[in-house]
Amino acid sequence: MERIVYLNGEYVKETDAKISIFDRGFLFADAVYEVTAVLNGKLVDNAGHLARLERSCQELELPLPVSAEQLTQIQKQLVKLNQLEEGGVYLQLSRGNAGDRDFAYPVDTKPTLVLFTQARALLDSPKAAKGMKVISLPDIRWKRRDIKTVGLLAPCMAKQAALNVGADDAWLVEEGYVTEGSSNNAYIVTNDGTLVTRPLSDAILHGITRKSLLQLAEQAGIIIEERNFTIEEAYKASEAFVSSATTFVWPVVEIDGHKIGSGEPGEIAGILRKIYINNAISSAE
Repeated sequence: MERIVYLNGEYVKETDAKISIFDRGFLFADAVYEVTAVLNGKLVDNAGHLARLERSCQELELPLPVSAEQLTQIQKQLVKLNQLEEGGVYLQLSRGNAGDRDFAYPVDTKPTLVLFTQARALLDSPKAAKGMKVISLPDIRWKRRDIKTVGLLAPCMAKQAALNVGADDAWLVEEGYVTEGSSNNAYIVTNDGTLVTRPLSDAILHGITRKSLLQLAEQAGIIIEERNFTIEEAYKASEAFVSSATTFVWPVVEIDGHKIGSGEPGEIAGILRKIYINNAISSAE
């Protein structure tokens, strides 16, 4: 069945969706995006994703043409039309078609709003069961990583560099400290059981799954430290893992060839994945 996608107020077949070559999302990556997980045909943590979308738009002076409530209805309609039970809904908003290429923000341009669904297995994930291998790379991204833009070439390069050497992903390092993964937030667990992750700033994406995980970890009695950590500290950690909207929690069992802990998925990562999924299923809308 051909997917139905949303484009500027219309639900159309994916092969019929057309965007101008002068769209600023295409020419300048002048666009923001969000991905909301879907479990059992329902949206997970969606309010947080839409709140972050609004913040990204404000930071870029990018007008959002519909309300959060309208976006939610569009997402739910796409899930229904595509009979999606498990996967995600991708949302992208660009500044639109400026009529020609020019660096300055155009005046009175109508934004381009696109949404589509992606079916994928979220609950039964091989990487969740076996763990990931990552490598460390210099963080060459721009300085406003808190804005979720579509300018993702540097993360694509990092992920491909990892795949080229037989790893699954990359952790990015800046001024000696881990910022985050190529498309996820990064965590370690110290030998005394403390969960460590980098604090929020312009240097990392303010992960919606990260926020929920830290709340759930605190409720579970896990000690949390939001501080910078080095890649060398990660090598010596008892556990490591990542989080994102569609991975939830994936353990990291090797970094730069260094076995993390026992070299198997850790206990705390397993606990957090389980309680996050349980919470996501019960609170999905």
